[in-house]
Formats: sequence, C-alpha cells, structure tokens
Amino acid sequence: MHDYCIRPAGPEDLDGARAVMLDIVYREFGTGYVPRWHRDIIDPVAAYLVPDRHLLLVALDGGGGEVVATAALDSRGPAHPPHVAERYPCGTTAQLRRVYVRREHRRRGLARRLVGELLAFAAADGGYRSAYLHTDPAVEGAESFWRSLGTVVHDERDRANGGQGIVHFDVPLPASRPRPVDACAPNCAGTAPSTAPGARHADPSSARPRPTGR
Repeated sequence: MHDYCIRPAGPEDLDGARAVMLDIVYREFGTGYVPRWHRDIIDPVAAYLVPDRHLLLVALDGGGGEVVATAALDSRGPAHPPHVAERYPCGTTAQLRRVYVRREHRRRGLARRLVGELLAFAAADGGYRSAYLHTDPAVEGAESFWRSLGTVVHDERDRANGGQGIVHFDVPLPASRPRPVDACAPNCAGTAPSTAPGARHADPSSARPRPTGR
C-alpha cells in the first residue's frame, strides 16, 4: 500500500499546495486563475492558517515528501443560489474546499481520507451544524465521489438554463470526537514535527467560487 502523510499545512508546505491547486484549476477546470474564485489559493495563510476554525490539509508522498493532494475547510457558507445560501449560513457551515489530488495519486483512497479528517475537525469544533460543498460534474470522477459521501441538495443542471452546471452537496458530520492528530509517521521523508490540526500560527509572517470539489 502506498504510504502518505496527512498533516495540517505549515509554511514549508504552501508552495507545494499552491502547485497542486493551480495545476488542477488550469489543467482540469480549464479556467486558469480567477481572483474572485481562487484568491485563497494565492493567500492560504489568510484563508486557512490564521483563522482558528479553518483548516488546510496536505498529503505528502511518503516516498518523496512532495505535496500530492490538498483539502481545506472554512466557515463561509455558499453565496448562491439564494435558497442554498439560506440553508447553509456562514459561521455554522463547514464548507469543504480544494479537495484536489494529483492524477497519478488517485484511486488510492487519499481524497476520502482527507475528507474524513476535515469532517472530524468540523465535528470537534462544536460550532458547525452542517458541512457543504459544490463541485463541477465536468471534472472526471468528481460527482460520483461526492455522491458516495453526501446528498445532492441542488443540481443546477435541472434548471431551465442549466445555471453553471454546478452540483451542491450536503455531507453529514460525524459524531464529535477529538480533533485528528498528524498522520505523518516520525520517519516520513520531508515532514515536520507533528502538529494537531487545531494549532495555528498567530503571526502570518511566521505562519505559516469556482468548484471546490475533486
């Protein structure tokens, strides 16, 4: 079985995380970098590392220590469509974002492990009442993956004009349990000392919508 280390992103992981995310939005979404959709990719410190209730995870290839996958969570609910935004308000909604796995590392259960860690973090937070995400079904494997984990609450393809073709999902939160610990083995190449996902860098200088699905 291929070995991966999953941990909260630290300063040393950010370049690798950005590379994974940008490769996906350029090569698979075909949009390239669009500031209003992808600002968090360029500034993950402000988006995920500084806020206590937000989280950015990275998965490192145990063989080489490079970042091969990402997954993020924040407390911002969706902005649209209106009935979905009303159902998933900011502050009590854990929105799953940037669950991206490099193509050569897919079909190994890595995305499912990352999502499980995000959901455990949200459950342990105590303030989240639901988990939400939206994804582009045009991305290979995205829709089937999220259907295996959640329930469709709105499919824009059902609208008369098709909307943007985005599918919106509710993903059940697990029963609350302690926040997950760093899953990197002590001897994993390229990893830093273990850090619990709840830990944050208070000083950004030292720290460290288009679809957010797979």
